[in-house]
Amino acid sequence: MIVNADLHVHSRFSGGVSKNMTIETLSREARKKGVDLLATGDCLHPGWIQEIKEMEKIDDGTLELNGTRFVLTTEVEDMKRVHHLLIFPSFSSVLDFKEAVRGKSVNIETDGRPSLHLNGVEIAQIAKDVDASFGPCHGFTPWTGIYAYHDTLKSCYGDLTEYISLIELGLSADTDYADRIEELQRLTFLTNSDAHSPYPVRLAREFNRFELQDATFEELKKAILRTGGRKIILNVGLPPQEGKYNESACIKCYKHYSLKEAISRRWRCSCGKRIKKGVKDRIEELATYEEPRHPVYRPKYLHLIPLAEIIMKAVGQSSPFTKTVFAKWNELIREFGNEVAVLVDADIEDIGKVTEDRIKQAVQLFRENKIIIHPGGGGQYGQIELHSETEEAKKEIKIGQRSLSDF
Repeated sequence: MIVNADLHVHSRFSGGVSKNMTIETLSREARKKGVDLLATGDCLHPGWIQEIKEMEKIDDGTLELNGTRFVLTTEVEDMKRVHHLLIFPSFSSVLDFKEAVRGKSVNIETDGRPSLHLNGVEIAQIAKDVDASFGPCHGFTPWTGIYAYHDTLKSCYGDLTEYISLIELGLSADTDYADRIEELQRLTFLTNSDAHSPYPVRLAREFNRFELQDATFEELKKAILRTGGRKIILNVGLPPQEGKYNESACIKCYKHYSLKEAISRRWRCSCGKRIKKGVKDRIEELATYEEPRHPVYRPKYLHLIPLAEIIMKAVGQSSPFTKTVFAKWNELIREFGNEVAVLVDADIEDIGKVTEDRIKQAVQLFRENKIIIHPGGGGQYGQIELHSETEEAKKEIKIGQRSLSDF
């Protein structure tokens, strides 16, 4: 069976997360996005684990609510600020991990994303002891990614490096970026949302498509390890240029700099604030290959821009979170089932029968590769345009889309 999965989200018990991130809300919103298997996130938090336990138990590590399956996951921060993703096989595995790290954390009972006074090797060993699938979160993010503080996996995980089975790419990277680094060739790449709210531009803005026999932890583990015929068959995510840290830029005024310029300025912007190194430049520093070399088991990567962002531009709103945008998003989802159907598969004239002409035209421009992305950096998301005829725009990045059925 084909399973769409978003394996990294947070609960309302993590800092900076919407109070609307409840299990009930997540279960409903996942179906609107077309996601079958969703991470619980934050499963070390006592309040959240109680809410998780109220769901129907499918097996030791899989639960279900409103037709959405959930798998037990958490994100933890090590003593160097590197973030790691754990996917657990059972509640007992969660408890065992928590007991092993309890004395090494001051906030494990109060924060859904706890900080551990342990290094990567120590966390990897405990993850292995409890049989959790394990690897770095948003690996290239300049604040909390592994490559913000380490030049190699071994620098972080030492002799446990071979146990690492996955890496989450993050919003500012894709397969073409990561497959320029030789040591990552053996790992399974995950594309997850890291959602802090259930809104349609956040939840499942990145997801993975797996070929499994059932939507359970054991089947997922086999797919991550690429055993028994189970496998990941598609990564879906934002164009990396839309990520907040794609290019090197000032963290205050967001002025962009080339790597050479940033180094010459000693990473200080003309406004006096810090220039944060972008993922694109960090990849250049780490790259083994001039061009990506995809191993035979690497799935295709499909770039999708959230429908709400396209509607926002089409109707002249300042935010994808307005009531106007949400209402128009909802009418399209009710008619066509999910975002992918609207963006890629539905007949353009059928879209015009459901919504106003300017939204239909915006989707058509998207399909005709006339979406233009001005790269993000310094903590500011990239900006999209629906079309432009200027010479400057012709030099910008244009993202073409294909149907999920193509893969």
